[in-house]
Amino acid sequence: MAKDRVRCLCVWCVLLLVVVLVCVFLVVYLRCVCSGGQFTHAAIAADSLRCSNIGRDVLMEGGSAVDAAIASLVCTALVNPQSMGLGGGAIFTIMDNKGKVKVISSRETVPKTSNLDLLKRCPEHFSLMTGPEWIGVPGELRGYARAHALYGKLKWSRLFEPNIKLARDGFPLPPYLANFLKYPEITNLVQNSSLCELFCDKNKRVLTVNDTLKFPKLATTLETIGREGAEAFYTGHIAKDLINDVKEAGGTLSLEDLRSFKVREDDAQSIRVREYDMFLPPLPAGGVLVSLILNIMQGFGLSPASSQGENRALTLHRYIEAVKFTNGQKGNIKDPEFHRHNVEFLTKMDFIDHLRKMIKNDATLPPSSYNITASGDRFGTTHISAIDQYGSAVSVTSTINHIFGSAVYSPNTGIILNNELADFCGRAGSFTAGQELIHQSLNQFNNIHTLCLSLSLSLSPSHCLHPGLLCSSVCAGEQPPSSMSPTILRSTQGDKLLVIGGSGGSMITSAMAQSIMNHLFLGKSLKDAIDEKLVFVDSQNSVKFEKGFDTDLIEQMKHRGHTVKSWKYFLNVVNAVERENGCITAVSDARKMGEAAGY
Repeated sequence: MAKDRVRCLCVWCVLLLVVVLVCVFLVVYLRCVCSGGQFTHAAIAADSLRCSNIGRDVLMEGGSAVDAAIASLVCTALVNPQSMGLGGGAIFTIMDNKGKVKVISSRETVPKTSNLDLLKRCPEHFSLMTGPEWIGVPGELRGYARAHALYGKLKWSRLFEPNIKLARDGFPLPPYLANFLKYPEITNLVQNSSLCELFCDKNKRVLTVNDTLKFPKLATTLETIGREGAEAFYTGHIAKDLINDVKEAGGTLSLEDLRSFKVREDDAQSIRVREYDMFLPPLPAGGVLVSLILNIMQGFGLSPASSQGENRALTLHRYIEAVKFTNGQKGNIKDPEFHRHNVEFLTKMDFIDHLRKMIKNDATLPPSSYNITASGDRFGTTHISAIDQYGSAVSVTSTINHIFGSAVYSPNTGIILNNELADFCGRAGSFTAGQELIHQSLNQFNNIHTLCLSLSLSLSPSHCLHPGLLCSSVCAGEQPPSSMSPTILRSTQGDKLLVIGGSGGSMITSAMAQSIMNHLFLGKSLKDAIDEKLVFVDSQNSVKFEKGFDTDLIEQMKHRGHTVKSWKYFLNVVNAVERENGCITAVSDARKMGEAAGY
């Protein structure tokens, strides 16, 4: 009898163990089974499905996230040449498989022979600033080369192969580019510049969606770069051809400018946002402004309920006010190698808490309270996000600045040059008494700085201005201020990784902050968070709503005192890839007709 009891107990123990093992297996299995549309190994989100597919193929061949991003960027230079290309610059935010995050910046810089009076030519209102005088030293390819040297797994030449064929054989003009070319301003720009060699037929008619787009000269350039490396662009015959073409167009860019260009490498800036570590590129990139909006908003205790019912209007109003206060800090976005002022206050909770307390629930504040900075709004750029099978990730933003950059096309290389120096125009004429307040230094004037910035007291400029920060010209080697914010967010538990970034010039800050807030604070899916209609607060703190925005909410914002203006050019795009519990979600913004890819 005793033996039977022991035998029975053993049987029950075995059954219990089996049940436990089955339960553990089911939990693990269910966590690892990804829903439809998700990926299990790697994914990439670019501006077009064609370029996402090229990146995915690189990933499937064992390439790293950086490999895939480079191949997709070169593709984007063909599919969306109005946004970026080899004649521009880029910022990579890269996380390796051990969790260390590095920033590689190859943003354009001021040439050594730049016109010292350039800023006197800045327009009072936004316009496409074309011409060779606005060209910055292109850093794009040196950025690719450095990122590949540190994180690449496939051969450099492999990253160019599909794009060489695409450029030489041609492809149907993409619908998004075709829509751009239909705008009268763009049509005139193309037909009256060297861009017509690319985007016009033999009768100087601008191409339409049914036409074939080819880049024969660029294909040859890509072949050489793939074979000889990036230095062919900076010191080889490509460099000589490019400089000759720029000089022929009336520019002063030199071989020495190309040869001496240096990529910047830094550890990413890390800022805590709720339960996430947010990794950003340092100044003069604009990621700190995105974090400022998010940290103001997180103090309101946002949850999914904050976007429902009567709470929707209050949350929207608070968000708009947070963006206005953030706009007032744009003047602090400067190249730290040339402007040594301390901007750590932008991430300090006492400063952030003070701004939040200034926000009223039912009204706006006087314009002077926001310390608004005279600056122009800009449009352009592309972004790519990727996660690979090895656990590394990359968030990279690239640009030639305005649409088609400087509109200077190099016929011997097939490269379109940037107009990056136009981004310094926010500095021109911006030093009135009220605007000087944001150019202060915490190093020497910490107490007065707090009064000026946090309390918005009307002190004279001499009380708040740090000597040496006024600059009415630009300096050789200086990077321009930027809204570019390639970002990686990692949960403190390590179970969630969000790789995200945006394009659209000045709209990057709003689009990214709104998408991240929608997803991480308000609980919306990544796709819904990105798809939601955008509210954009421009450089004058006028509020503009994307077509289709809830009209009732717009009326409530007017009632609270916001100045609402119409605007049809919502060119903001957010592309993101997220890994959670082993499953990868990738979203390319539908505004640019993009689609992500993975496996």
